[in-house]
Amino acid sequence: MRVRPTRGRVALAVAAIAALTLTVAGCTADEKVTLDLPPQVDAAFPEETAQQLQDAIAQAMTASRSSGAIVGVWAPWSGSLVTGVGVESATSSKPVTDDMQFRAAQVTRAMTCDVLYSVADEGLVRLKDPVSKWVSGFPDLSDVTLGELCDGTSGIGSYSSQLSGLFLANPARVWNPRELASYGVGQPRQGEPGAAYRDSDAGYVLLGLALERATGKSAAQLLQDYVAEPLDLTATRLPGEKAAAPSTSGSVLKGHHSSPGADGAMNCTEPMDITSLSASIGYTDAGVVTDIRDLGRYAQALATGALLPEGVDRIENPLPVYGGAPSWYTADGGTLQAGTLIGQFGSVPGYATAAFSDPSSGLTVAVVLNNSGGGGGFAEYLAWELAAIASKAPASGGATAPDAGLPWTAQQYHDQIAAAAICAAPAA
Repeated sequence: MRVRPTRGRVALAVAAIAALTLTVAGCTADEKVTLDLPPQVDAAFPEETAQQLQDAIAQAMTASRSSGAIVGVWAPWSGSLVTGVGVESATSSKPVTDDMQFRAAQVTRAMTCDVLYSVADEGLVRLKDPVSKWVSGFPDLSDVTLGELCDGTSGIGSYSSQLSGLFLANPARVWNPRELASYGVGQPRQGEPGAAYRDSDAGYVLLGLALERATGKSAAQLLQDYVAEPLDLTATRLPGEKAAAPSTSGSVLKGHHSSPGADGAMNCTEPMDITSLSASIGYTDAGVVTDIRDLGRYAQALATGALLPEGVDRIENPLPVYGGAPSWYTADGGTLQAGTLIGQFGSVPGYATAAFSDPSSGLTVAVVLNNSGGGGGFAEYLAWELAAIASKAPASGGATAPDAGLPWTAQQYHDQIAAAAICAAPAA
C-alpha cells in the first residue's frame, strides 16, 4: 500500500570522478551487469554522522511502532552503515540482524518495468501496445498502453485500499491477479491515459499479466531472468503464491501490523504478526522479497539505468506524484524522483520499505521497518532523512565530497516522522 503518514505532508551532485559510465547499458536474460559507481570508501561513517543516522532510525521505529529495522546507507566519499536495529517483536529479545530477508513492497514496480523495457527491446511487445492485446477480459483498456501502466499514467484505480482488511484477516488466501486488477479497474478513471500520474497497484498487476502472456514465462521467472540474475541479487525473488515467510531457508525479519481497535486507537502494544502471507496480494506490484544489500544494489542499478536497453530513458516525462507536490518530486517509468534521488517506496502487510539512490554521487539509502500500520510513508521519510544526513558527511580516505545537495533538510523529515507517529511514544 502506498499510504503516507497521515498527520502531515511536506509540501515542500555531481561527484568529481573521471569515468563513471556503466560498462553495460542494458541486458538480456543471460547477461551480467557491472555497476561502475563512484568507488566506495571502505570505512564506517564518522562518529557524528553515524550517531545522527542511528538517532533517525530510532525515532522512525518509535513513530511507526516498529520493533525492528534494517538500514543500509552508502556515501561513496565518506563511509557506509549497514545494520539491523531492535528486536524481532515487542515480546522477543532476539536481535534484528542485517542479513534478514523481508518484503520489498512497491520497489517491485520498478523491477516489473525493467522486464517490460527488456522484453520490448527483444521485440516481444511494444510500449505502445494496448493492454487489451495481451490481457483478455478487460475490453475497456483498449486505450491504455503497457507503457502507461509502467509510468502510472493509465488513470486506473487501486485495489489495496479496498482489500486491505481481507489481506489482514486471511493472509494465507491466494488471490488471482485478475481479481485484484478488477477492483482497481472497477473504480472510475481519473483523466485521459498518459495525462497524469495516479498511484495504481492494479496497473502493475495488469502489466505483469501482459508480460507473462507475451513471453510464455511466469512473472517470477521474468524477474529472475531480467533483474535478479543480471545484478546477482541472490536474496531477491518473487515467491510462489502459497503463504510463507519472506524466506524459507534464511533468516527473516518478522513483520507486524498495528490496526485501530474498537475505540479507534491503534494497537501499538500487541501488533499482529503477519510475517507469513501469500505474495499473491502483491504479485508484480509489491510481491518481491529481498535483503538490504540486494535492495541497495538494486536501487543503484535503477538510478543509473543499468538494466535499460540502449537508448531507453525511463524518466522521459516525469509528472507530479500528487497535486501540489514539490517540483522536485515526480514519477515516471515505475520510479519516483526526489531531488537527485531515484527509487521507490511502499508497504505490504508487515513491512514498510524504501530504496533511493543518486546516480551521480552514488549516495544510496535502503530501509525497512517491520510495522506496516502507518503505511509506507514512514520508510520513505526515513530514507530521505538518512539521505540528507549522509549527504553532509565529510569526505575521508582522500575522496572528494559532492558539491550538490538535496532540496530538503534532515530536520524537515525528522519533524514529519514525529508528527505522523501512530501512537504516543512509550514512557521512558
